[in-house]
Amino acid sequence: MDILLPPDLSGNRRQLSRGSRSMTIIGANGAGKTRFTSYLAGSLGDKAFKLSALKAIYTSGEPDAEPATIDSIFLKARQSPAFLTNTATTSFDRLMALLLNEEIAALVEYKVAQMEVSAGRRKTIMAPATKLDEVITRWQEIFPANQVLRQGGRLLFSRDGQDDTYSQMRLSAGEKAVLYYFGALLYAPKNGVVFVDSPEMFLHPSLQQKTWDSLEAMRPDCHFVYTTHDLDFTATRQRDTLLWVRGYDPAGEGWDYTILPRGAGISDEVYMAIIGSRNPVLFIEGDASHSIDAKLYPLVFKDFTVKSLGSCDKVIESTRTFNDQRALHHLESRGIVDRDRRDEGEVAYLRGKNIFVPDVAEIENILMLEEVVRTVASVNNRDEDKVFRSVKKAIIGMFSHDLRAQAMLHTRHRIKRLMERRVDGKFTNINAFEQHLSGLAKELNPRGLYEQLCREFSRHVAQDNYAEILKVYNQKSMLPGSNVSQLCGLNGSKEAYIDSIISILRRDSAASRRIRTAIIRCFGLSDDHE
Repeated sequence: MDILLPPDLSGNRRQLSRGSRSMTIIGANGAGKTRFTSYLAGSLGDKAFKLSALKAIYTSGEPDAEPATIDSIFLKARQSPAFLTNTATTSFDRLMALLLNEEIAALVEYKVAQMEVSAGRRKTIMAPATKLDEVITRWQEIFPANQVLRQGGRLLFSRDGQDDTYSQMRLSAGEKAVLYYFGALLYAPKNGVVFVDSPEMFLHPSLQQKTWDSLEAMRPDCHFVYTTHDLDFTATRQRDTLLWVRGYDPAGEGWDYTILPRGAGISDEVYMAIIGSRNPVLFIEGDASHSIDAKLYPLVFKDFTVKSLGSCDKVIESTRTFNDQRALHHLESRGIVDRDRRDEGEVAYLRGKNIFVPDVAEIENILMLEEVVRTVASVNNRDEDKVFRSVKKAIIGMFSHDLRAQAMLHTRHRIKRLMERRVDGKFTNINAFEQHLSGLAKELNPRGLYEQLCREFSRHVAQDNYAEILKVYNQKSMLPGSNVSQLCGLNGSKEAYIDSIISILRRDSAASRRIRTAIIRCFGLSDDHE
């Protein structure tokens, strides 16, 4: 079905592709997506049909006469001789009344037809299939442990293994929502457009795809338009058109919106997680639930929308891809990756690509910055000079012990990077490639590089250069090994020290500003990035 979208800021109206079966509309609160949806529904006239499980189940009172709803169908049905109840107070109750009314009318018609058969006017007649039959069949496919009984003009429900029956009022909100959707959808106009507000409401994520796949299959003639904020639901509609409403101009009555591309290098989840904010985006390593990165960086880079992506490579690629697509979203993107064993050339290259790289090896080292250690000690009423001297001595001692192992790790990394750069060159034939690689072993000189790094690292130890050691020392056991938590007056665990830093950053205080400034400067940034 062809759908003409609302006007954009230039007054143009785009036509939705004929091959698109459904559309999901997303957008920030206040961006105008509800108004966008209402305009679209209004422009379709009697082809639009609106569904909202939240309103249907919980909004009680007299039926709403708004067109293209179950309430308006109920009002119309009540004008004709029918078996409709006058006690239906919600759209859900009115839908159930409509289904039972049609069921009873069909049974009466069947009985009359049977009487005609008895009089010899017809040979055979089959009991008619009703809307309620289809609703019950599909509903039980979603909830196979539930049983439905027709009794005395009403529906009763039970569960496998239980003897008691109960009315629809005792169904869970999710069971009611699915029942409502299957029933209401049968009343949508032929070749209509079904508008569903918050389709994820009341549904467990494990049921969302199965439910809406079944609903769409139930009405292949209809187009579906979903309005949602829910990532789990959006992930189930991979073939949908995904439309992002960014803003609304009331004076010109136009919307700033775009259709987001699928499979463009950034997942829908990432898009969804960031478009609700007008802030620039900061992609980070680690997972969103447990990593130190996810706990720390949102409190340091407070003007960014922070999104965890897992791996370093994913951060770099997503930052590049997202910035390449700024014409779609108008948001600035940055990334943060650990320095690890990168040399100055690699760091400069990444920073030139909008990737923040710290002047320390990894996230744990950021927590060991001199100003961070001093601040935590001071907040916990410890002598910060004494605490830092002890921590510094411990870290330098650990590094001195691990010096050759660390030099070896750095050597391996640099050799690997150099080989990758040499092999990635473009060559027209194998002879040119062989010639290019002929002097590679001599050029790499791993022993020379290793010995150079050992001398460099030994110099850091001899000079007590704590900052340079943090820059090159990858050691996950640095926090417990330095005893920093106990020295700061905490319970001695790594987690207690991290929690103390997070707690300080959550407060607006001189201590929080001291830590935040130290971390920002560690990335080679000025204080105005706070």
